[in-house]
Amino acid sequence: MSDAPRHVVELAERRAKARAERQYGAADALRREIEQAGWLVRDTAAGFELREKPLFEVWPSVRSIPISAVTDDRVEGRLPPIDHSLEWGAGEEESEGAHTWEPHPVADAMVHAQQIWDSTLAVNRLDEAGIDLERQRIETHEVKVGVGLVVDGWGEDVRECVSALLEHTTAKILALDLGDLEGAGTALHELAEGHHERLTVWHVAETPHWRGGTAEWGACRMTLMRLDTSDVHVLMETSTVLEGDALTPLVAAINDGAVAAGWKGVEPAEGGMEWHEAGPGRVRGLLGYLMAVRRGAALGAFPEQARYYRNADLELSLALEGPLVVPGKRLPVRQGRHHTYHDVSHDYRDRESRRTYDRVLRMLRSS
Repeated sequence: MSDAPRHVVELAERRAKARAERQYGAADALRREIEQAGWLVRDTAAGFELREKPLFEVWPSVRSIPISAVTDDRVEGRLPPIDHSLEWGAGEEESEGAHTWEPHPVADAMVHAQQIWDSTLAVNRLDEAGIDLERQRIETHEVKVGVGLVVDGWGEDVRECVSALLEHTTAKILALDLGDLEGAGTALHELAEGHHERLTVWHVAETPHWRGGTAEWGACRMTLMRLDTSDVHVLMETSTVLEGDALTPLVAAINDGAVAAGWKGVEPAEGGMEWHEAGPGRVRGLLGYLMAVRRGAALGAFPEQARYYRNADLELSLALEGPLVVPGKRLPVRQGRHHTYHDVSHDYRDRESRRTYDRVLRMLRSS
């Protein structure tokens, strides 16, 4: 018997008596009262057993979560089509038939009015970056955005990451909690209670593959993408913290014709054995610390077989058809400790990284 309070035990005793007398309606009502008090009752050969009700529903595995979202990779929703002919630059002069990612001149009357409203003081209340961001918000306000988080521990990091998303963006947040490690699932539950319209959490009993469990990175990411119903899906690590609106510039780049846009871009060296930092402008690969992608396009390209995150972002980048872009303006993002890299065994990290990179090399050689 658990340490249930006396009034809960009395409810369970009354329920057992009602069942014995075949008063099943009364027994069901008493079960509900017990659950409302925060306890679960289970019938046993000796009578009944009480245990504390979990804070949240826990699915047995990632794959057991029912998927109800529209996952047709042909649906683009509110986004214009991908423009494969675009030549994205980093601010150089536009040549005939080419486009750069640098913001266009602001012509919107509302923004122009904001610039000049306090002319008596000769003060421009909006700097150039602010004007550009406001223009992008106006142009992309109908685009639905969802942020996917695979949560594999470190509750305080999760709380900081999600709180920043809630503060600086209007995106929906979809979080997959693997095993409530280090209180991460509990932190998500507490945040969701105050922001249920923005934050949806699925808790599973599985723990991450990289920590000896069975929940593989690719399957987790693909599940989040299928659960999402947004036009743009954002892959984000919980070690990444926004210090401002970093999503709007990414969505704006996609709205302008890119298939994906990210915080950090890379290019392969000759032979493909190393990658170096690249951007702003068009790049060959985007890193998954913060990466926005057309959800429809990603559904048909995502490396679901990847068991570990490392190099899977490169595999996704190479599988996407269309321009990949790093914005021309510095994004307000801070990178914390990336536990999934630094706190994993070297043997596991090297083995699984090589497994994925073998596929990356094959893709590079065939392109």
